[in-house]
Amino acid sequence: MAGSNVIRGSRVGAGPMGEAERGDAAPRLTVSYYCARGHETTPSFATEEGAAVPELWDCPRCGYPAGQDKENPPEPLRNEPYKTHLAYVKERRTDDDGANLLDEALGALRARRGG
Repeated sequence: MAGSNVIRGSRVGAGPMGEAERGDAAPRLTVSYYCARGHETTPSFATEEGAAVPELWDCPRCGYPAGQDKENPPEPLRNEPYKTHLAYVKERRTDDDGANLLDEALGALRARRGG
């Protein structure tokens, strides 16, 4: 049989847990936030002076922004799809500009080739 361990299941420095041991908890304010999918999140904030409660909070379930108004939650942010280099070029130039640039590039290439 192994040696007897009187404080089995404990660790060094462990003691009784409670308010008397840790001190009083800081005063807190619990605020409810609601997202567009109907999830409710209730984080708590310090009530001390200078601590501000944010208007929006990210929903931990779906990631949508959540607001304090249950009837009118904020709209989810629209993610822009990945754009290719060609998509950005088409935003800056018209089809006519592209055709002119292509003609210039082909003309320069033909001039170098001697044709």
